[in-house]
Amino acid sequence: MDRKKLILMIASAGTFVEALDIAIVNLSIPSIQGQFGIGTETVQWLQTLYVLFFGGFLIIGGKLSDQLGRRKIFLLGSLIFMLTSLGAGLSSGFEMLAVFRALQGLGAAFIMPSAMSIVTNTFTGDQERNRAVGIFSSFAAIGSGSGLSLGGIISTYLSWHWVFLINVPILAVTLILAYYYLPKDTAVSEKSKKTDVLSGILLVLGLLSLTYGAHDLIHIKEQTVTVVSSFLLAFSLLAILFYRLKSTAQPLIDLSLMKHRSLKVSGISFVALGAFFIGFLFLISLMLQKDMNHSAASAGLMLVPFSVMSALVAKFALPHISKRLDSAQMAVFGWSFMLAGALLLLISVYTGHPLPLVLIGAACISGIGMTFCFTSQSVLGVQDIEASDYGVASSVSSTSYFLGAGIGLSFMTLMSQVFPSEWAVGNLSLFILLGYALSALGILFYFIVRTLKIREAEIAVS
Repeated sequence: MDRKKLILMIASAGTFVEALDIAIVNLSIPSIQGQFGIGTETVQWLQTLYVLFFGGFLIIGGKLSDQLGRRKIFLLGSLIFMLTSLGAGLSSGFEMLAVFRALQGLGAAFIMPSAMSIVTNTFTGDQERNRAVGIFSSFAAIGSGSGLSLGGIISTYLSWHWVFLINVPILAVTLILAYYYLPKDTAVSEKSKKTDVLSGILLVLGLLSLTYGAHDLIHIKEQTVTVVSSFLLAFSLLAILFYRLKSTAQPLIDLSLMKHRSLKVSGISFVALGAFFIGFLFLISLMLQKDMNHSAASAGLMLVPFSVMSALVAKFALPHISKRLDSAQMAVFGWSFMLAGALLLLISVYTGHPLPLVLIGAACISGIGMTFCFTSQSVLGVQDIEASDYGVASSVSSTSYFLGAGIGLSFMTLMSQVFPSEWAVGNLSLFILLGYALSALGILFYFIVRTLKIREAEIAVS
């Protein structure tokens, strides 16, 4: 195999596993609840902690991959993820499982930006790079789509422990190949090795506090001081962070990167994508198991074709469409499927949950839409960025995704508790999904129109 292709496969394997673990827990939740005797609100922290630590440490992971070496950080992240997956799979108590689940997020936060940086620095030509980033991002989309089907099957026929243990052999092989075949990191000066650790701590604590407040907002009457204090602490920490980023000589994030409209639009679109897709994973699990009375294994098997569809779309459709559409246009194409899928799920609530309608809706979202959205927005985020800043730029987009996931899921859960429905998945939750999709389409259309006007103005001047 060509060395470049092997490097791409190694990086893609790392991001596949961390994306897989976002979704794989969903259909295992009833089994975990049964073993530890806990409620839905408690068990949801397994997803919340993973998302928080993943999103909170992503910027740090991106910065370290740029400064200390992308190969070194990829190996470290993969090792952390492998060991914490082993710990989660062998956990004998919920608290122990929750700690290892959070630390999985830390490992994933090191894998994602370093893997992206490895790909973008290995493939340097524009067309070559875009194709490689597309393949890499499609593995993340496939991993997210595969998680539901695998989670239901594994938790039923083996046990929920294997939902985590399955990562260990995959990452062991990845680590061996990465050690021998990833290019050595180039030497960096001592000055460039300095990292703004304090800003990293402020970022993580600010995001943790913000999401904790959003998660517990439903209890504001009983815990007014705790909830309000968490929001005040979050805004204070993030305000201090913003001031520090503007005043520090070597900040964690160079705010001048945000002058690129493509990165800003990518970040906002990723917030919507995180809120939409993590919300969808949560809702489809409830819909199939609670409202339609399917077992975890049955639900998982029904979702298997969409994992295959996602892989086929990434392999055959994505390269052809990417030649005809630029990244922003392809994102609109992907979001159109997300919107259609949400509409079909909403219609199914009013028509008694016909299985074909539910499955077609899920296919539009996890089988097609997610593949195009994640890939196109990843490319959009780095298309105007210097190679030396790829790690930080990709982690800005990814942080936006997980911030959207944490806040979006908490908001959806809050609304479903404030306005309860006879169904586990009410129409309000699906209207919220539609809102996320319409918001993303709006910002992308604005970006496309604005870009066209700028180009027309430049042509007129010349």
